[in-house]
Amino acid sequence: MARLLIVDDAAFMRMMLSDMVDGHHEVCGVASDGLEAIEKYKELKPDIVTMDITMPNMHGIDAMREILDFDRNAKVLICSAIGHRQKVLEAMKTGASDFVIKPFQKEQILDAIARLL
Repeated sequence: MARLLIVDDAAFMRMMLSDMVDGHHEVCGVASDGLEAIEKYKELKPDIVTMDITMPNMHGIDAMREILDFDRNAKVLICSAIGHRQKVLEAMKTGASDFVIKPFQKEQILDAIARLL
């Protein structure tokens, strides 16, 4: 069972992801932007971070860079909309461990988490 930090600016998305992993993994924290994600990562040291790309205050890719600077072994699963294809490619080049495209199914998320473990 992995400990997850869920990062998304949309509350319904954080809730949906939490519901999808419930019973399979532990959600140890949630964050609504990149700045909060960095703070929570350092505090909680989760096994995996699910990271949205487009968020206020600090985008997911910038937050991921800072998290990877803090912990080069961090596992970041990018969760982004298909319209952000270039951003997803940039995220993968920057060090993302994997990605899923929104909207996604429960099985897609659980499979992606399993691959990272």
